[in-house]
Amino acid sequence: MVTARMKVTRITPMGDPDKPYQVEVEMTPDYANGANKEWSLATPSGMCRLVIDPTKTAALDQLPLGKSLEFQIVPRDD
Repeated sequence: MVTARMKVTRITPMGDPDKPYQVEVEMTPDYANGANKEWSLATPSGMCRLVIDPTKTAALDQLPLGKSLEFQIVPRDD
């Protein structure tokens, strides 16, 4: 398992600014307080982008600008 610590760095409404049809949320590595120290020398950069339907407010409420998150990358056995 790999744990990546990311921070929401950009939120972009797509389409009409008053009534966007999608919202793009971009996350980049979070290095605050030594986060990502274990893997940052081998993989110093990266990005994760999600495109979310703006009517799905429960999802968007979890991803405010500046929010720090952890992603756990776990192999699947299928």
